[in-house]
Amino acid sequence: MATTWILIANASNARLFANHGVKKGLQLIKEFSHPESREKGSDLVSDRSGHNQGHGNGHGSFVPATLPKQNEAGRFAQELAKELEQARSKNIYDRLILVASSPFIGLLNNRFSDHVRGLITDTIEKDYTKFAPQDLSGRLAHCIYL
Repeated sequence: MATTWILIANASNARLFANHGVKKGLQLIKEFSHPESREKGSDLVSDRSGHNQGHGNGHGSFVPATLPKQNEAGRFAQELAKELEQARSKNIYDRLILVASSPFIGLLNNRFSDHVRGLITDTIEKDYTKFAPQDLSGRLAHCIYL
């Protein structure tokens, strides 16, 4: 019987579940937490913006390309992608269902390898991180037989 993994995630929390077949339910494999994604942007940087020598007589202010919160969410997405890639390389799961909040799902997809992306059969753009496993069963019934 094929093993399905279900990743339920947002920018600061994630849970990874497995389903080993019909009437087997969901088994929690691992929980992830990244509290830095919930902090204020000002708490994530050590100082105010730096200064650049601009063209001409004035000085410019350096603004980072990404906001600190986005950077932390990207780090968390990379951590989750690495976990899924390691398990995929060991053939631990055959199918992946991805359930993630709207802005975070794009970060995840950008960090997945082509191999992991090929195992994703369903993508749900919702934040189900606060739901209990028994509540998840009803919400995922359309894509997996629990």
